[in-house]
Amino acid sequence: MLIDLAGLSPNRVYFTLIQTLIPRPVAWVLSDNGEGSDSGDNRFNLAPFSYFNAVCSDPPLMMLSIGKKADGSLKDTRRNIVERSHFVIHIAHRELLPALNASSAELPAGVSELSAGGLARVPFGDFPLPRLAECRVAYGCRLFQVVELGPLPQAMILGRVEQVYIDDAVVEPGEAGRFKVDARRLDPVSRLGGDEYGLLGEVVSLPRPR
Repeated sequence: MLIDLAGLSPNRVYFTLIQTLIPRPVAWVLSDNGEGSDSGDNRFNLAPFSYFNAVCSDPPLMMLSIGKKADGSLKDTRRNIVERSHFVIHIAHRELLPALNASSAELPAGVSELSAGGLARVPFGDFPLPRLAECRVAYGCRLFQVVELGPLPQAMILGRVEQVYIDDAVVEPGEAGRFKVDARRLDPVSRLGGDEYGLLGEVVSLPRPR
């Protein structure tokens, strides 16, 4: 099969890409709705995005690609990041998959994804926002740059990573004084095409050629 993307609608292009670029890491993003510190869980928005990856180490940058809602308005995560800068990216594991998937729904105003998913939050060091208590990895990010792409436009959001949380239970000593994150213990969720997710299977170790 040979596909000429120039002849496809943007919707068909999207589905072609997400069904072939697999697996993709999932960023579970907590952002600030700006409702004040006394508003509890409703202060925070939580949503998953799989157009996501690390793109630079100096400075440490992560990329999220976020479109718009069906009605053309900005998605809450995109608006929150642009207006308030700070956000937290989490890596979810298999036990959290139902809650992660549920958080992709558009909830009524005043209903928090954290409350709906039964998710607890805890302080994230001195970072302005909390992190999800159950996630084994979290990145505290601050908006670095927004690049608008295409006619929608889609927003490529670059966040500078300021803090990283790693659960001690997934860390072990590595070579040359470095630590190593055990992928099996982290057990991350990945995104496939359609309604499918991938769970960690066999892990193969293959040293680079010297």
